Amino acid sequence: MADLETPVLDLKGLKCPLPVLKARKAMMPMKSGDRLWLETTDPLAVIDVPAFCNENGHQLLKTVEEGSGHRFLLQCG
Repeated sequence: MADLETPVLDLKGLKCPLPVLKARKAMMPMKSGDRLWLETTDPLAVIDVPAFCNENGHQLLKTVEEGSGHRFLLQCG
């Protein structure tokens, strides 16, 4: 579960490449060290989100399989 201080970006129902594009937009104003939970249902997110983090200097802190989707905890780089 997300803690009260970490925002959650609901990307459920969106297909590739929209989850990563919306995550990128949400993280642009964030400061280094800020965290964000992503909630996805796209099966390709388990490939796309780690690649997005690697390419943009963010850190993937946690991946949780949840129901029909995944939750990813990202830390802004």
